[in-house]
Amino acid sequence: MKTLFSLSLFAVIALAACSQDKAAMEQFEGITKIYDESEELPLAMVLTPEEWKQKLDDNQYYILREKGTERAFTGEYWDNKKSGTYYSAASGQPLFSSNSKYKSGTGWPSFSAPVSNDAVLYVMDFAYGSKRVEVVDSKSGSHLGHVFPDGPEPTGLRYCMNSGALIFVPEGENPADYGVGE
Repeated sequence: MKTLFSLSLFAVIALAACSQDKAAMEQFEGITKIYDESEELPLAMVLTPEEWKQKLDDNQYYILREKGTERAFTGEYWDNKKSGTYYSAASGQPLFSSNSKYKSGTGWPSFSAPVSNDAVLYVMDFAYGSKRVEVVDSKSGSHLGHVFPDGPEPTGLRYCMNSGALIFVPEGENPADYGVGE
């Protein structure tokens, strides 16, 4: 009897959690697919940890490959107001335009949308007892930051990124001069 009660209670809790997840995900209108942490991502760029360590500096490796986070108001781009494009420090692909960057007050570079729907992928993140949506570079699966449903219109989303995951190229400049595409 105790076992039956425990199983029933577990089922009720699981159903409630699923409906909460669905309701929470409805806040992310416009995001068509959010991967589960256990799902394999469709990546074009797969390197070994040793190869990543050769390609990235220590801070980039910590953020991009170990899902680290820089402290608020310390990253290079949190207050950048120049026009240009933000590229992935891992894959070199364009991620965000300065046209979608805004001052969120969080201390991290914040954007309302990526440059294209296929620039990033979304993964459920349950780390540290929270429920968030992680944003990763769609080419390499490298951690960039998280997306939250409290951004400005028209998307209502806030892409809260780590400066260490990005390379900024000012408008009119050659990305190769900034190490992009090497």
